[in-house]
Amino acid sequence: MKKVKALVLLSGGLDSLLAAKILLEQNIQVVGLVFKSYFFDEKEAKKYAKQLKIPLKVINIGKEHLKIVKNPKYGYGKGMNPCIDCHLLMLKKAKEVMEKEKFDFVATGEVLEERPFSQSKKALELIEEESSLKGYLLRPLSAKLLPKTIPEEKGWVKREKLFGIRGKRRKKQIELAKKFGLEYPQPSGGCILTDLTFSKKLKELLEVKKNIGKNDVELLKVGRHFWFDGIKVVLGRNEKENKKLEKLAKKEDVLVKPKFPGPTALIRVYKGELSKTLLQKVKRLIKNYAKKAKLKSRFEIVFV
Repeated sequence: MKKVKALVLLSGGLDSLLAAKILLEQNIQVVGLVFKSYFFDEKEAKKYAKQLKIPLKVINIGKEHLKIVKNPKYGYGKGMNPCIDCHLLMLKKAKEVMEKEKFDFVATGEVLEERPFSQSKKALELIEEESSLKGYLLRPLSAKLLPKTIPEEKGWVKREKLFGIRGKRRKKQIELAKKFGLEYPQPSGGCILTDLTFSKKLKELLEVKKNIGKNDVELLKVGRHFWFDGIKVVLGRNEKENKKLEKLAKKEDVLVKPKFPGPTALIRVYKGELSKTLLQKVKRLIKNYAKKAKLKSRFEIVFV
């Protein structure tokens, strides 16, 4: 008899870790699938795939995901996180892998009503329908609260060994992780788009320029940010960030480096022109954040 194969979306969070383990407990062959973009990576998923002793496929969706972030069909959560559109993109990719590599079904760690925006019953139904995975998308943690899937009807998965978890509290998931003897991550979002401070910076940038790329996103993750009429100035907060700014500097950016211990500034012109007046403002900004700046301190201006 052929062994049942499940493709499990493994984000690196507690819920997806448990979803994979629940299926492994039913003697199902499990392969993990993780996506990476400019806003989240695969590091945690790799760690937990190793713990589960399962193979892990990694797919880079950076460019496609950025397009969705700029203009999501189903809107944003509290931050700039387009969770419904993002899940749809991932599940459409998962369906392609499922069909190409002959998996029997796809499973996720989604929990009914854990997130009001993307995991309400209506949202889960929408995602299943639009991903073209209707009947083949199993949510092991909440399966008993949802309609039977084809894997359950065919007896590939025993419904009585699945769960009926709902809501934001993670108490049951933590109990399950302990029962299975799993090392688990603290419940938290791995996507930086749920961070309200980062989301604010991204929103400000998109208001000035829509056509941004990976480098622009990476720059948002570093330093202190200031806007001057369409021109962004980023100050490093320590030596490590100063070096990161130098690496991120693109052609036509300007680096202002103090000749004393203090923050490097990266100037990026999105709109308008760089003036001598602005350069003087940037020097004053650097002095304000440097502990040992003197009145006649010198600077190195690097036109990249």
